[in-house]
Amino acid sequence: MKGKDLTPIKPHVRKGDFVVILAGDDKGKRGKVLKVQPRLGTLVVEGVNIAKKTTKPSQKMPQGGTVEIELPLVLSKVILFCPNCKKPARTANEVTANGRVRICKRCKEVVDK
Repeated sequence: MKGKDLTPIKPHVRKGDFVVILAGDDKGKRGKVLKVQPRLGTLVVEGVNIAKKTTKPSQKMPQGGTVEIELPLVLSKVILFCPNCKKPARTANEVTANGRVRICKRCKEVVDK
């Protein structure tokens, strides 16, 4: 990773959250976060940013062929989809008796399960 700044970025989404894509070819699509990579500032969303990869024959795939894989997106290109107000919304952190939780700035409800 020569030349890249690898200072971790604090992600505003977590694994399992539903997000809306804000920019790119998949703009407007929704999906579930499969993986978050804070050091790289990226995340992988289910069914979004699909690429085709050709593979050689192996034990797993004796025929080889073309496989569709999900490529990472930049964290700044997604926004959390609020399950309460059913709209994309920014979040705020709030400290409660149970610990720190995320609050939807639109409907003021707790986003965390």
